[in-house]
Amino acid sequence: MASDWIRLTDIALYGCHGVTPAERQVGRLFELDVELKLDLDTAAETDDLGATVDYAAVYEIVQRVHEAGPYRLLEAMAGRIANQIIAAFPVDEVTVRVRKPHPPVGGLVGAAEIEITRRKS
Repeated sequence: MASDWIRLTDIALYGCHGVTPAERQVGRLFELDVELKLDLDTAAETDDLGATVDYAAVYEIVQRVHEAGPYRLLEAMAGRIANQIIAAFPVDEVTVRVRKPHPPVGGLVGAAEIEITRRKS
């Protein structure tokens, strides 16, 4: 099994996701990380984009799923992103993290974060 990774970190997208009416009306920035586990030996040897995953295409999936919202739950958005990536690319595993900075929880919290991992079966 490969132990190589491609990571897209700190993707920032504005959306109206959340449970409360205020969140869904005003919106906010959301932060996302995507990690792809795959074998990068051939890409490292050949310097060929066709031997790896084009991270611009991964970003397009993230953006498309995000824009398909709004979502009430971060879990729903992260799960849909992970499922679409694992179906679209030859990866062993994908991890998606979605953060909501300063969530409305009645106190000072830096962020709420959801992490979902999917593996090829």
